[in-house]
Amino acid sequence: MRGHREGDVVRAHADSAAAIRLEAPIGREAREERERRILVPEATFAHGAGDRARPEEPDDERTCFERDRDRIVHSPAFRRLAGKTQVVVHPTDHQRTRLTHAIEVAQVATSLARGLGVNAALADAMALGHDCGHGPGGHASEDAFDAFLPDGYDHGPWGADVVLAPLNLCRETLDGIRNHSWSRPAPATIEGELVSWADRIAYCAHDLEDAVAAGIVTPADLPEEVTAVVGRTRREQLAGFIRSLISTAAETGVVGMDADAAAALAALRRFNYERIYTRPDSVAQANAVIGVLHGLVEYYCEHPWALPADYRDGAEADRIVTAVTYVGGMTDRFAFDTAESLLGWDPDKLPRGIGRGI
Repeated sequence: MRGHREGDVVRAHADSAAAIRLEAPIGREAREERERRILVPEATFAHGAGDRARPEEPDDERTCFERDRDRIVHSPAFRRLAGKTQVVVHPTDHQRTRLTHAIEVAQVATSLARGLGVNAALADAMALGHDCGHGPGGHASEDAFDAFLPDGYDHGPWGADVVLAPLNLCRETLDGIRNHSWSRPAPATIEGELVSWADRIAYCAHDLEDAVAAGIVTPADLPEEVTAVVGRTRREQLAGFIRSLISTAAETGVVGMDADAAAALAALRRFNYERIYTRPDSVAQANAVIGVLHGLVEYYCEHPWALPADYRDGAEADRIVTAVTYVGGMTDRFAFDTAESLLGWDPDKLPRGIGRGI
């Protein structure tokens, strides 16, 4: 179909009546001005090309944080999240992957940002990129890679400083990705703090939903400390936690939850750990993942010429970091297939089932 021409304009549909009155496109400068008028003073404001490691000219249409968001979405690292474990290795059509987790975190983060009047574009970029540093097989990959790196492997800093470094993202975006985990220092922006909350809210609710669908637990198993405050379903829980954080921040000026909601979130996370992430099948899966990834990193350290061509220069400088970078970028299926074909792994000993999620 070539569309439907009316004079010098081509419409997509023959019966289209869509029209708009606009003096000029709403470009970057107009969007930046709109931010200054609408957002609260504590928000992080976009300006020009943003603060980047390599200076760039500003974009005509997009703010610097909108530009970051687009770069993340179009990156190979983001696409590969579709093949990486959230809770389930080799997920079915209805179970979360790291990709759908990132999208759900972005939904929560932008809801929080809009409710508090801060920069939703920055929160969106941080949330979509926050897990790009994860290796295959969930958090077990961090345990596997820890053994090879003097400072250990943490998916937040690794994502910001290694995986996404070629994208030349803004300092604020990288800070939120680097420090989204609660074990890390606090992010430098209010949007980064919101993404930290959004990550925990999203995974606690949706990992439970996946486990219920898989028959691991039932909603009736949830403790009263959770259900009395935020209910039994993902929809109720997300709404309850989001509303608590927005109302608490608005009333107190502090980015946090009221005590009852925070206790419910902690109880839900504890329940997930006890009944989902650390159940015997999950531990067995994590151990299998660690074995696979250990074997792959060791192989590529010993055989750097087996790496793809664009990794070999890095291997000359640091074989270990390059091997971890390559293996860490693999999807679950590619890592396990490679272990089978390259290392001779028995398929029956490869990871299966429910794993450690968040």
